Amino acid sequence: MPELPEAETIVRGLRPRVTGKTIARAEVLRPDILREPKRKFTLRLRSRGIDGVTRRAKNIVIELDDKSVIWVNLGMTGRLLHFPSPPTGPDRPTHTAVRFRFEEGSTLIFDDVRRFGTVEHLEASLRTQRSEAMGPEPLTDTWLPEHLLESLSRSRAPARSWLLDQRRIAGIGNIYAAEALFLAGIDPRTPARDIDQVRVRALHRSIRDVLQKAIDAGGTTLKDYRNAEGEMGEYGRQLYVYGREGSPCHRCDSPIERVVFSNRSAFLCPVCQPSL
Repeated sequence: MPELPEAETIVRGLRPRVTGKTIARAEVLRPDILREPKRKFTLRLRSRGIDGVTRRAKNIVIELDDKSVIWVNLGMTGRLLHFPSPPTGPDRPTHTAVRFRFEEGSTLIFDDVRRFGTVEHLEASLRTQRSEAMGPEPLTDTWLPEHLLESLSRSRAPARSWLLDQRRIAGIGNIYAAEALFLAGIDPRTPARDIDQVRVRALHRSIRDVLQKAIDAGGTTLKDYRNAEGEMGEYGRQLYVYGREGSPCHRCDSPIERVVFSNRSAFLCPVCQPSL
C-alpha cells in the first residue's frame, strides 16, 4: 500500500498540473470506490475549481474553491494520473474508476485494479474531523523527539505495530516502519514503552531520514505504485531490510529475517536489531 512518500510524490506531481483548473464533470465508472451516491458526488464537483493539492498521512487531498476537498486514499493499487488530453492506445489506464474532465481539456484519472482505494468529497468540517483523528505528521518541524518518547511510553504495542497506527503517527506503513526500525537498531517486536530515550531519539531521526530519502527517490515501487506521470519510484534500491529475507545485511552480512506477528510480516537483521 502506498505510504507517505508515495502520496507526497503524487501530490508534488499533481499540484502544478491541476491547480487553477476547473472540473467540467466527474465521471464515475466504478461507484464502489465512492462513499456517497454517485449522483450526489458528481453534482457536487461540477464546475468546482481546484485551489491546490496537499496530503494528510497517506491520503491525497485536492482542495476545491468552496473549501471542500476530494479526499483520495490509493488503497493497494490505486493511481492518480494526469493526462493533457484524453489518453489512447497503450497509455490508456485499463481500470479507470473515476475520471475528472477539466474545462481546458486535460483529464485526471483514478485508476485502481483491485478497487481497495476510495475517493470521497468532504465538506470542510468533515475534512477537519478526519484529519484530527490522525496522529502528527512526522516530517513537520513541530514533531519532536520528546513527543515520540511520551507517546511510546504509554503503549505496550510492539514498535512496528505502534508505527503503523495512524492515530499515533501519520503516514507510515510496513515498508518505512521496517526501514526506520533497522536504522535505529530496534527489534520490531520490542514493546513501545521499553524503548529507552537514546533509541527513541535514534528512531525519531531514522523515521524522518527514511521518509525524506524515499520522497527524494520518488517513493518505492514494489509492483503497482506509479507517480502522477506514470513512472516508478526508485527507493526500492535503497531498502535495508524490507522484502530482503535471506539476503545479507548491508551492514553486517547476517541474513535478513522475516517474522510474522499481528498477521503481518516484519523484516529485521537479528544482529543489528537485537531484542531487548
